[in-house]
Order: sequence, then structure tokens, then C-alpha cells
Amino acid sequence: MSHLIGFDADDTLWHNETIFARVHERYRALLAGHHDTATVNRTLLATEKRNLELYGYGVKGYTLSAIETAIELTDNRIGAAEIRELIALGQEMLAHPVDLLDGVAETLARLADKHRLVVITKGDLRDQHRKVEKSGLKAHFQAVEVVSEKDEATYAALLKRHGVRPEHFLMVGNSVKSDILPVLALGGACVHVPYHLQWELDHAEAPPAAAGRFFPVKDIRAVPEVVAEWMSAQSDQR
Repeated sequence: MSHLIGFDADDTLWHNETIFARVHERYRALLAGHHDTATVNRTLLATEKRNLELYGYGVKGYTLSAIETAIELTDNRIGAAEIRELIALGQEMLAHPVDLLDGVAETLARLADKHRLVVITKGDLRDQHRKVEKSGLKAHFQAVEVVSEKDEATYAALLKRHGVRPEHFLMVGNSVKSDILPVLALGGACVHVPYHLQWELDHAEAPPAAAGRFFPVKDIRAVPEVVAEWMSAQSDQR
């Protein structure tokens, strides 16, 4: 049997949403003289949602949506210097060092000796590959898959390309919406490792228990034991 273990990247292997949160604070401060915080938050979120189909996920889409929102909320009065500052914020995020979550390096080292590992992440192609390269983790993975969306069709195509049946696939990630629900729907298994921050558009309720297929954990260090349990159950079914 050919098995595959997928790992989400942002907020599963390294910090990401904290970077967006810090930049968003500076963005709100930039527009504080025009609108209150709630209006800025609500309008930017609506713009990001509307633009997802055009820009996809990641820093570049956020930056373009932030500029569009700033123009809207200032009735076209925002100046070139302020727009330059927004562009600089986006560039700052793209150049931000990769900050691994605790336990990631040792966990992947333990797993890579015995299992096929792949990164499966949404976002900008160039930026996501940059982060994998800078993370020092690339050697643990047989492939890096940067996808425009994480849904059943995407996972199905990916598994077919890697020659893996859904029941022999386990996904590790922080997002219930992207890393858990579509994989469970296909018949795969999932490990949910929560992160303390979550983008509002990525929110979804945790699924009901799925015996032997859904494993909520508090820390990524627990993943090797979950994998061992899952693999043992797979062997018992042969």
C-alpha cells in the first residue's frame, strides 16, 4: 500500500496569521482618521472575499484588497504616499523571515525517515516556495504542492497524481475548512493542529467524530503517535 502524509504550511509549520495581524493593526491606524475600526475591518473583509476569485490567497491579494478598500473608505482622497506605505507593508510581509512553530523541525525529522511527506498549501506560488526554501524543511518533503484552493476536487486530483487512494492519505493542518472537511469527505484521515489566530474567511466548525480518521491534537509533536496509530489500523484492515 502506498501512503502519503500531507502538511499544510502557513500556521501549521510556521507562523503566518500573526504577521497579517500586525500589519492589519498598522493598516487600521493608517485609516483611523477616516473610519472607525469596525468599519475598516468589515469593509476590508468584504473586499477580500469579493476578490478571492481574482487574486486567490496570500499577501499580494491582501495588499491589493487593502489598497482598494483604502480608496473606497477615503472617497478617493487617499494620497500617493499612503498607497506607497500600503505597498511597503505588503513587501515587508513577503520578505518576512520564516518563523517555525515549536516542535515542527523534530516532528518532521521523525516522520520523514519512514513516510512520504508532501506540503499542500494555498497561496501565492512564488511566496510559498520561498517560505519552504527558507524554512530549512524542504529536504523532508518529496513534493511541494501550491494550490489555488483546497477542496475535494483539488485533493482528489493531487492524490491521483501521487498514486494514492484517499483512505491511504492523512492530512495535517490547522484549518478545519481547508485541511479537514474536504479530506474527510473524500475518505481520508486528518490531524487537526489548531493555531491561536484564524482568518475570518477560513472559519468552519469542527466536524463530528470520525472514528479512526479525525484526530484533534493540541500540538504538532503529537502527530508521530497519531500516524503510528493510523498506520497500525491500516495494517489491521489488510
